[in-house]
Amino acid sequence: MVKDALPCTILWVTTDARMPLSRERVLRAAVGLADEHGLRALTMRRLAEELGAEAMSLYYHVAKKEDVLDGIVDVVAAEINEAVGRVEPSPDWKAAVRQRILTARRVFLRHTWAPSLFETRSSTSTEVLRYYDTLVGLMRNGGFSYDLVHHALHALGSRALGFSQEPFDPSAGESAEVPVDLAWQLPNLVGMLSEIAHDDPGSTLGWCDDQAEFEFGLDLVLDGLDRLRDR
Repeated sequence: MVKDALPCTILWVTTDARMPLSRERVLRAAVGLADEHGLRALTMRRLAEELGAEAMSLYYHVAKKEDVLDGIVDVVAAEINEAVGRVEPSPDWKAAVRQRILTARRVFLRHTWAPSLFETRSSTSTEVLRYYDTLVGLMRNGGFSYDLVHHALHALGSRALGFSQEPFDPSAGESAEVPVDLAWQLPNLVGMLSEIAHDDPGSTLGWCDDQAEFEFGLDLVLDGLDRLRDR
């Protein structure tokens, strides 16, 4: 019985290991690697190991690491578009935009490395453009002129995609506490930092980017835009 089962097991492992590479398979493996180990762990050698392939074989599907990074932006943005596409549409523009942005944010919370990557890409992802195109359409249907939509996108900044940029950006593993030798010169900042606390690390995409702070800023912008629209 054991002898009969063994060749089947070997065949399954061999077939899986020799599954043909494709650009999609490479990029999805890169996303999985970043999810598990962080973006810094994403190297061509590590990616090849993850796929059970030689590093050189990856270059048939991705030109270089920068191509991988551009590609995984598209993968995550496509995931966002798929998620927001399932959202029940609301006739109220503000509710529709808010729900869309918070849905996109939930995707980023599954890929906490992605915001920093989205901010650094010099080329524009087609999937990101698709996301913004629908967002503009929602605002236009809500009574906004193109000029006001343009102002709105600038005001929202990265919040339109579901994450916010940090006022402080400590390096990984460091705190944002004021150095002791400067504390006496900065009483207001020290007072603020001594009181703030974020108790939900699962809602964080940066040092201070938790869900409550994100929604606070988002609602301020959307409420202000609503008043401008009604003028």
